Amino acid sequence: MTFEELYDIAKNKLNPRKLSKESYAGSVAAAILSEKGNVYAGVCIDTPSSMGFCAEHAAIAAMITAGENRIVKMIAVYKDGTIIPPCGRCREFIKQIHEDNQKCEVMVRKDTVATIDDLLPFQWK
Repeated sequence: MTFEELYDIAKNKLNPRKLSKESYAGSVAAAILSEKGNVYAGVCIDTPSSMGFCAEHAAIAAMITAGENRIVKMIAVYKDGTIIPPCGRCREFIKQIHEDNQKCEVMVRKDTVATIDDLLPFQWK
């Protein structure tokens, strides 16, 4: 699967909306290609008091629920269609759920791909 195809999947999951007085969802969507060739997607949930989570976390949760944890490729898309890199928390999360995810390719902006190792060059452990 190409990054173009993953981009289309993520972009089609975007659905920015208000959930409650203070909470929003769907302004960022992510798509993940697993080692087994499956695609998992998710959207962000933005809430007060840091209770929400990123689109990458939602996609990873779907992948883990399905019994997988090895990511081959990943992309995140903002509501205006811009490709955005994962935040630091997501980078660390990706790396911690499987040792080989350090080799995961992430499209960080149009025509630019980096590995998780590129994005997290110095491990804390």
